[in-house]
Amino acid sequence: MTSVHSDSENISLVDFSIGSPNAGLIIELLSVIEPTAVLFLGMTGGLHRSLKVGDFILPTAAIRDEGTSRHFIPPNVPALPTFKVQKFVSQIIVEMGHDYRTGVVHTTDYRFWEFDDIFKAKLYEERALAIDMETATLFTCGFVSKVPIGALLLVSDCPLKRGGIKTKKSGKKVFGKFTDLHLEMGIRSMSQIAERGEHIRHYKW
Repeated sequence: MTSVHSDSENISLVDFSIGSPNAGLIIELLSVIEPTAVLFLGMTGGLHRSLKVGDFILPTAAIRDEGTSRHFIPPNVPALPTFKVQKFVSQIIVEMGHDYRTGVVHTTDYRFWEFDDIFKAKLYEERALAIDMETATLFTCGFVSKVPIGALLLVSDCPLKRGGIKTKKSGKKVFGKFTDLHLEMGIRSMSQIAERGEHIRHYKW
C-alpha cells in the first residue's frame, strides 16, 4: 500500500490495490487512528443500460457477494455507507456542475464473471446498478470497525453491453480522461469534512 498526506488539506490518500481482502485490511488499519471519515474512490462496471463510461455513482448500499465481510459480521446484515459522508460528496458533485447516479452495487470476488451466463442472469434479477470488488467489504468493515465511510465510484466499463468489457487499452483511456476529476471530487469532499470538524457517525453502538 502507498499513501500520501496533505497538511494543507488535512487529508491522506491511500492506494490499497484491488479486492475485498485488501479492502477489509485497510479498514482495520485505519480504525486504529480513528479517522474522521473515509471515502472510497473506486472503479466500477456499469450494469444498467443507461450507464456509460465516465458516469459517477454514489452507492446507497452494496450486495455482499464476497467472502471477506462474512468474517466481520453475519451475512444477513446489509452493507450501507455512512449517510453523512455520501451527503457531503453529493453536495460537492453538484457544486462542481456534475451529475451522479444512486443505487445498489454488487460486490463480488468472482473474476471473469462476464463469461458466466448464470451469474449474469442473477445480476439482472437483482437490478444492481453496477458491480465491483470492494464496496460491500468497505461498508461492512467500516460499520463494524466504527470507521465512517462512503464511496464515489466511476464507471470504467459496461461489461453487459456488446464490446463493453474493459481492456488494458480502454482502462488506460478511462484513467487518463476521468481520474483527475474523480480525485478532485474526493479531495474536496474530504477537505470539507475535515474543515467543518463535524461528528460524522449519526449514532453509537
